[in-house]
Amino acid sequence: MHIPAHSVCTAIRDDIVAGVYERGSRLTEELLARRYGVSRVPVREALRTLEAEGFVVTRRHAGACVAEPTEQEAADLLEMRMLLEPLGAARAAQRRTEAHLKVLRGLVRLGQERARRGNSEDLRSLGGWFHETLAQASGSHALTSMLTQLRHKIAWMYAVEAPADPVASWAEHGAIVDAVARGDQERARTVTALHTERATVAHRLRFTGGAGRADRVRTSQPPVNMTGLRH
Repeated sequence: MHIPAHSVCTAIRDDIVAGVYERGSRLTEELLARRYGVSRVPVREALRTLEAEGFVVTRRHAGACVAEPTEQEAADLLEMRMLLEPLGAARAAQRRTEAHLKVLRGLVRLGQERARRGNSEDLRSLGGWFHETLAQASGSHALTSMLTQLRHKIAWMYAVEAPADPVASWAEHGAIVDAVARGDQERARTVTALHTERATVAHRLRFTGGAGRADRVRTSQPPVNMTGLRH
């Protein structure tokens, strides 16, 4: 069965973000093909895409390896997000559809309910879904793609603490949706900028001074069933 390269790419990226492959570890085509149950061709294409995204580097005599970002590179990602997410919200105020608003409002209702109950695990996934939908509502494929890539890389490089006041955090989500629904671009931009700035304080680097090389690709990982991937 043919497995598309983008599905293989998604699977490898997810495993890099989850820490299955540590920074600096080698990524051999043969091992990856065996793990994901595919030929080496989609693996090779996936590695090229991941290199363009900054997750993978090619080293002389070593081949493809997981990238080892510096602290400055990690800090730059947060700064880029603080610039792009408000832009995305402003565009969403111009271009959102009723379907986007329905999803965003539903997520805010769920988020506010879970925040009152103190269910932090649900809040993390709901927050990710909220910001993904907000980016899609911008109507810009390029901007949505950049924000999605930023979220992946930030999740890879940073551990995120739960907000000190999740109820207030989800009230900010609600204010963003209200501004988007009214078509108020400046309000959407301003509220999102404040929300993103406050959220950034909760980020803590997973590494300092560069990543160690003690861990390599975990060959004990079981094969991955690629047939269920729909990315």
